[in-house]
Amino acid sequence: MAIYKFISWNVNGIRAVDKKEALKWVDEADIHLLGIQETKSMKEQIPTTIFEKEFKTMTASASAIKGRSGTALFTDIETTFECNCPSVDVLDEGRINEVHFTLGDKDIAFFNVYFPNGQSKEERLAYKMEFYDRFLEHCENLKKQGKSIIVCGDVNTAHKEIDLARPKANEKTSGFLPMEREWMDKFISHGYIDTLRHVIGDEPEHYSWWSYRANARENNVGWRIDYFFVSEDLKENVRDAYIMSEVFGSDHCPISLILEV
Repeated sequence: MAIYKFISWNVNGIRAVDKKEALKWVDEADIHLLGIQETKSMKEQIPTTIFEKEFKTMTASASAIKGRSGTALFTDIETTFECNCPSVDVLDEGRINEVHFTLGDKDIAFFNVYFPNGQSKEERLAYKMEFYDRFLEHCENLKKQGKSIIVCGDVNTAHKEIDLARPKANEKTSGFLPMEREWMDKFISHGYIDTLRHVIGDEPEHYSWWSYRANARENNVGWRIDYFFVSEDLKENVRDAYIMSEVFGSDHCPISLILEV
């Protein structure tokens, strides 16, 4: 058995984060896999100066519309398959990195995902829900093939009232709408474990995103919209899951998952 450390972070612009030197901590963090969302960059635009560590593999996806979305995945784990999951990301918005690898006796499909935001208009909310359903179907198909599943990223929904500071005020806000929360229930009911809740239970005030307005982060008026999920067969391999609220540089903070496989 070996210990593996996974990190996920929505950086809200990787070139902006590079200017702040906000990813330098990676050099000391002993990370096996780092998933980054909202790079807002093409692969060739991702700065080589974000950290000194040289991962074995870097894969990235970029939106067809420049300067939006984008994901990047860095790993020292030997991958056997990489793609940007076009059957889910049908608008080519650069929202997914999918890689496969083996840890111990587990054949794993790992997803780094920047799920759509539904706040701008009804069409985007509809697209978000369609994206959710396509993603679940894709994961289920891989499970049928014998894959274990790990998902990290910005899901853009707070699941339960304890997952945001002001639930009543946001009942009609995309990111906490009943339909979005019901999809989270549906996803979990298919055998996916919310690893943070698995570790800490119903402990409140654990958030991963804060508005830039009204000193929201300083006052911890936040939302938990960033997650690590694992399929049921990996539940007993989870050793820890936590939010790295001490790391600044974005309106999100990183989250971590520790597995022993």
